[in-house]
Amino acid sequence: MPKKIVPRIDVPHQFRIAQIPDVALRKAAVAAAAAAAGPPLGPLAAFSGTFAGKGFNLIFRPQSAATPTPLPSSVPDHNGKPGVGFGDNVLELNLTTETLDFSKPLGSIPNRGAVQGDIFLNGISYVQSISDVTGDTEIPIHFEPGLWLAVPATTNPAVAATVSRMASIPHGTTINLQGFATGPTAGPPVIPTVDPTPFFIANGQLQKFPSQVATASDTFRIPQDLGPFITAGTITQSILDDPNEILRDAIANQTIVETTTIHVASAAAGDPRVPVPGGGASNIAFLEGVGNQPNADVPVDAGGPAAGGNRPRIAGVQSTFWIEVVEHTLVLPVRLPGTRPFLLSGTAGAGLPKPRFRFVPTAAIPVRKPIKVRSVQIQYSQTVLLNFRGLTWPHVSVATLVPSAPIDVPSSAW
Repeated sequence: MPKKIVPRIDVPHQFRIAQIPDVALRKAAVAAAAAAAGPPLGPLAAFSGTFAGKGFNLIFRPQSAATPTPLPSSVPDHNGKPGVGFGDNVLELNLTTETLDFSKPLGSIPNRGAVQGDIFLNGISYVQSISDVTGDTEIPIHFEPGLWLAVPATTNPAVAATVSRMASIPHGTTINLQGFATGPTAGPPVIPTVDPTPFFIANGQLQKFPSQVATASDTFRIPQDLGPFITAGTITQSILDDPNEILRDAIANQTIVETTTIHVASAAAGDPRVPVPGGGASNIAFLEGVGNQPNADVPVDAGGPAAGGNRPRIAGVQSTFWIEVVEHTLVLPVRLPGTRPFLLSGTAGAGLPKPRFRFVPTAAIPVRKPIKVRSVQIQYSQTVLLNFRGLTWPHVSVATLVPSAPIDVPSSAW
């Protein structure tokens, strides 16, 4: 069984950010700030408490002859094309468990303007912890402290209200993603496909690798043998082709009454896919090493530049969060008034944790009675574009998360 990860984040008691007034005005300003709710959070208000669930991670890792990755079966380095060494990378696949813990809102965060007047943000900090559960031993693989910010509309630059996600990643990278929220719209989300196939930086041509064939058991991949996972349906060829299939399967049998979509991104300046001018990624020196970008002096064949560079550098990040309101039909058992509280579980995809609902009988429940209740569910799909050896390698992570704590249902609901 996976280990229970205890959330460890919150803002200090009564800690709310506010602007600093003149000393003579401080007492009144502090009282006003304490009474104020802070700028509106908009869709970020749904990020409250702790969520937990399961997901999937796919990443192509650089492979160095100096530090080769141990594999159960040796693999010949068969070069399909000049400059494309199939042994220069390892495809790592992870079935994951995840905890995403949100703090209370931070308050009113002043951003001082020169041309435009001041604006005030509000934010929620979070900690994300992800563990690999592909094998018999659970192994932590990702820890991410970060902030979500609600940013009001501005005239300089002329940008509508946005949200921003800032994150610190222990491999030596920080990211700042910005984008828009849409909705809520009725019904479930429309989750698009995502293609994790690497492509050449020079011309965008796709380059498939043997490790992307699920039935191949002699490739540079972890796990090398996917036979048991194919049988279980947890890692299949269709999932390798489109990891977002896991998200669509998770909600196939749920009743989702409304969805809010948040899409944030960062990429090179001028990228038309990122309409917001802010954001970016920053790396430690190792990740900025020589050879990460295509070199004009390197020979080029029909497939693109020959291999060069051995360290992954983030070229861009895009992530979409779907905040879903799920409706559950539960059957209340017979209970006398004043009896102990009881829990009932809602619906969830196969193998995923189910939200729990807490009932405190204040009146008799004389017969079994069906009622409808609702919960918030978070799904996300994130693609990080890593550049090394002349190619861009999509690193895709997906997950479905539900509230960890029981959801109190008022007696008025029944």
